[in-house]
Amino acid sequence: MSDHFADRLLAAIDEKDSPVCVGLDPVFERLPDELRDDDVVGVEQTGMINLFCMEVIRIVAPIVPAVKIQSAYFEAYGSVGVDLYFELVEFARDFGLIVIGDVKRSDIGSTAEAYADGHMLGISAPDAITVNGYFGADGLKPFVDTAADAGKGVFVLVRTSNPSAATIQDFADASGKKFYEHIAEQVAEIGSGEGLIGGSGYSCVGAVVGATYPDEARRLREIMPQQIFLVPGYGAQGASANDCAAAFKPDGTVRPGSPKSGAIVNASRSVIYAFNRDEYAGMDWKKAVEKAAQKFADDIRRAVIK
Repeated sequence: MSDHFADRLLAAIDEKDSPVCVGLDPVFERLPDELRDDDVVGVEQTGMINLFCMEVIRIVAPIVPAVKIQSAYFEAYGSVGVDLYFELVEFARDFGLIVIGDVKRSDIGSTAEAYADGHMLGISAPDAITVNGYFGADGLKPFVDTAADAGKGVFVLVRTSNPSAATIQDFADASGKKFYEHIAEQVAEIGSGEGLIGGSGYSCVGAVVGATYPDEARRLREIMPQQIFLVPGYGAQGASANDCAAAFKPDGTVRPGSPKSGAIVNASRSVIYAFNRDEYAGMDWKKAVEKAAQKFADDIRRAVIK
């Protein structure tokens, strides 16, 4: 298998015919009743969170090629939670999954280098992380250099899925160019650097592009043809499978003969808390998660692979 992140990710998508990942955003109060003891507080909750996350990983591993672990929910528990985050990275990898660490780090100089080393190096480090590009090229360079050296990936925030994103990201210059378009141009330029493009034609420098703005996603796909898009917003945030399809491009590398590629869609709450949804009422929580994960994968597959 290729040591290049984009090649590995696309191969994993191809193997499972599934351009989706499941996000692990564990909130203690939302855990299944059978796992949750409401009398437990603080770091003691991490044991139950660990059991929940491990079960979710076991359940979705046959269905999806990747998981995205949101570090904030683990950092909230201090060093115990941080240790659990890295343990789950290894656990997911043991199931053959590509792991994206949703850490959204950003800084410049030696501080950025330290963030990159801490989140991208070592046996417990994920295969890719999310980063904030607001500091510019010198803020991204330490992450990109580390990714290139270690065979990892970075996903730069370009167009996020939250409702107020437009107040910042739609800000336009005198020529009418939006801020998110400018960021996309920078990501495309940085991501085309020497040694960053894999055999698949995609860069190890990807982009986070929310599914809740499909028109913008189509424009961003034109600007960033060599970036894999990590696409949040499906399900709980309101985006449909057809909205998500706007982030893909037609070049046939999802699987042989398929018409679209270049993105992986994430769903978190709509899958991992499926047991709380009316359509799965009365179902064992594990079966509900499995059904929701399969429905999610099938929904995106139908929209993308036509």
